[in-house]
Amino acid sequence: MEKIRIAIAGYGNLGRGVECAVRQNDDMELKGVFTRRAPEKVKTLSGVPVYPVDALPAKKDEIDVLVLCGGSATDLPRQTAEYAKYFNVVDSFDTHAKIPEHFARVDASASEGGKVALISVGWDPGMFSLNRLYAGAILREGSDYTFWGKGVSQGHSDAIRRIPGVKDAKQYTIPVESALEAVRSCENPELTTRQKHTRECFVVAEEGADKAWIENEIKTMPNYFADYDTTVHFITGEELHRDHSGIPHGGFVLRTGKTGMNGEHDHVMEYSLKLDSNPEFTACVLTAYARAAYRMNREGMKGCKTVFDVAPAYLSPMTSQEMRSKLL
Repeated sequence: MEKIRIAIAGYGNLGRGVECAVRQNDDMELKGVFTRRAPEKVKTLSGVPVYPVDALPAKKDEIDVLVLCGGSATDLPRQTAEYAKYFNVVDSFDTHAKIPEHFARVDASASEGGKVALISVGWDPGMFSLNRLYAGAILREGSDYTFWGKGVSQGHSDAIRRIPGVKDAKQYTIPVESALEAVRSCENPELTTRQKHTRECFVVAEEGADKAWIENEIKTMPNYFADYDTTVHFITGEELHRDHSGIPHGGFVLRTGKTGMNGEHDHVMEYSLKLDSNPEFTACVLTAYARAAYRMNREGMKGCKTVFDVAPAYLSPMTSQEMRSKLL
């Protein structure tokens, strides 16, 4: 079997997740990890070689798909467009408001290089996006609802850790159960931000820090906590490590709609995820779409694509006959 040659750029939680995911796919092999750190100081889980990221262009003939595992704030806006000149690439860019401009930059680069670049691949954006599209195409008269959690928000946790006097912190986003049930009951509620989610924070304060001041800083932080009902718990570092060391997440996408000549029938479409490891699940989605990028480019496609452009058959290692007999 000819294997798809995969490389990873960036070796944090997501990069390690991709390394594990590749091992679960018999049609893939991991050729190496590329890092901005000193390669000799990076030890991979599987023992694959580690290279400096500057060596990537020289490896363009040895890699079929480059999976980009950097952050959306500063890494991916630069890296995806840069490397799409040389490789088929997949990224998990998740700054929703900036996806159109990211798409435009990457499309120009990938089209010039004759490569396929799949952006904003993951579960939201990604799998949730697909389910919003499917549901809206099927239930034409209806309303969309997305709930996130219960799960760790890494960005919000980082925002708390930047407050003076905070030693460490984890923040959980939690759907409001009454709001979720109102949607499932086809009440079609109009929900505010505060009515949809709450936020729960577990904070380790520096010795002697003003906890009341820290709590107020968290609860009034614009764009993060001010629009939510937020609970703050102060705990020890040992408790944080013992009880909150994981990175779980998940959520729900729902669409409620009506059918019939007079809208007499109510329907609910729901897709949910409960993830023990957010980065490892995201890595599995990236790996499936790496297969799609490889196949699409082999068929002559080029330019930037999103999950909306990928036929489901490109994602599976099964043959068309196997899919028809086992899944259809």
